[in-house]
Amino acid sequence: MTLKIVIDEGTEGRAAAAPYEQVRAQIAAQARSGSLPVGYKLPTVRGLAEGLGLAANTVAKAYRALEEDGVIETRGRNGTFVAAAGDAAAKAAASAAQAYAERVRRLGLAEEDAASAVRDALRAAYGSAG
Repeated sequence: MTLKIVIDEGTEGRAAAAPYEQVRAQIAAQARSGSLPVGYKLPTVRGLAEGLGLAANTVAKAYRALEEDGVIETRGRNGTFVAAAGDAAAKAAASAAQAYAERVRRLGLAEEDAASAVRDALRAAYGSAG
C-alpha cells in the first residue's frame, strides 16, 4: 500500500482541476477506500511536492483541506497520518447540517425548499444529473 497520485494537466479544450484539488481528492479517495489505511504516514509536504513536480504551497493547501475534513491529522514532528476519517467526517457533516438547518430556519425557508437546495448543491458537487 502506497500513495498513488497522478496530476492531470488537462488537454486542449479541457481544463483539469487545480493541482491542490487533485491531490486532496486523490488522498481522500484512497483513505475512504482503505487503500491508505488509518495510521498510514503520508510523505512530507516538501517530499510529496518534489515527487509530483508541484510547489510545496500547493501540497500544503491540499493537506490543510484534508486536515479540515478530518481525513488526515498532523502530529507535529512525527508527521502527517491518515486519520480515522469516518468518525471525523460524520461529525463534520452533522455539524454542517445542523448549522445549515438553523440558518434556513432563521431565513424562513420551508423544509422542502431547504432540502431542495441541499439536493441541488450535492448534485453540483458530485457532478450528477439527478
